[in-house]
Amino acid sequence: MIRKKYQVSVAASKEKCADLMLGLTDKSTYEAWTAVFNPTSTYDGSWDLGSKIRFIGVDENGKRAGMVARIVVHEPADFVSIQHYGLVEDEMEITEGPQVESWAGGYENYQFESDGQQTIIKVEVDVTADHEEYFDKTYPNALEKLKEIIEAN
Repeated sequence: MIRKKYQVSVAASKEKCADLMLGLTDKSTYEAWTAVFNPTSTYDGSWDLGSKIRFIGVDENGKRAGMVARIVVHEPADFVSIQHYGLVEDEMEITEGPQVESWAGGYENYQFESDGQQTIIKVEVDVTADHEEYFDKTYPNALEKLKEIIEAN
């Protein structure tokens, strides 16, 4: 896997950035910025340390699909580390086999750093080579959408 890094600077506090990025107070803020990846994007579960969380949406066949992960670090408004370990296909969790072998165990990390009146949101995500171009195109757009949401609230 390849670790990709993206970031955006936002005119807001770390606490506000983390709350709106993760959808802690209102899940719709998470859904709004992740709609760049999939218009039906949402999550089931909790951002609490050790919790299972499923990142899901409706696929091209109209079925709920996505990824299964666990929260391995959650330092509120500072750092969140997500470890992906499976897929969701039509509500079934797949955690082993060829579909998940190439990327299972990959991480997605969110870091919030204060810089004066700004917060720098840093994202690191492990991707397979065949998804690198997609993430390089899509993640910066998603972070720009997140910045709009945060600065408008």
